[in-house]
Amino acid sequence: MKKRYFGLILYLVFAILPIYWMVNMSLKTNEEITGALTLWPRHLTFDNFRTILTDPAWYGGYINSLIYVLINTVLSVAVALPASYAFSRYEFLGDKHLFFWLLTNRMSPPAVFLLPFFQLYSSINLFDTHIAVALAHMLFNVPLAVWILEGFMAGIPREIDETAYIDGYSFPRFFVRIFIPLIGAGIGVTAFFCFMFSWVELLLARTLTSVNAKPIVAIMTRTVSAAGMDWGVLAAAGVLTIVPGALVIYFVRNYIAKGFAMGRV
Repeated sequence: MKKRYFGLILYLVFAILPIYWMVNMSLKTNEEITGALTLWPRHLTFDNFRTILTDPAWYGGYINSLIYVLINTVLSVAVALPASYAFSRYEFLGDKHLFFWLLTNRMSPPAVFLLPFFQLYSSINLFDTHIAVALAHMLFNVPLAVWILEGFMAGIPREIDETAYIDGYSFPRFFVRIFIPLIGAGIGVTAFFCFMFSWVELLLARTLTSVNAKPIVAIMTRTVSAAGMDWGVLAAAGVLTIVPGALVIYFVRNYIAKGFAMGRV
């Protein structure tokens, strides 16, 4: 028993150490960061956070990221819901092949689609817009969303659908008022994974934006100036980048646990 607790404590230390070190760096000056090794700030400063919250180039990146991430999450879930229902309730020619093809899109590396997306968006004036990044991320999020939601929907008895039709419910009314509440946990899990992928994805977000829609993940890779790397500001940006993901995890933690129990997470 003691060995088990020791292993758990050791794992937690290694898991939390990078986060602690980033918070520690964010509260130091660059001189202290590049100087002697210290486990806590000797000269506590909040200037790094002040720089991010007052510089439009920094806080604008967070706003851009939140905009296209929310657009992507809403669209991905909205598209995946009817597709998942079709896969879970109906059998049609090539259904299993189509389902597998969707999953292969999720397995493909984003770099494969960089050039097609760049040329397409440049030709239709969508380059450097929030919707461009959101649509590009849907290529990877929709297959994952369909796979997760199909598992939750398959666990709902078909007799519920038949009973609703007998009671005179139209399909849209049944789907919105009865079926969606039954898979609320699945929608929460799906939204979480769509949000997290879109929030941390760098390659597509950086390639498909330049100024107006540049996300925070792209801005964080360009902190080198004539004076060198601004480690304190970069660490503060990392701390603030963790906050949205931590909040999402907090609100959907029960849904994620249920997803693990159902074998779809």
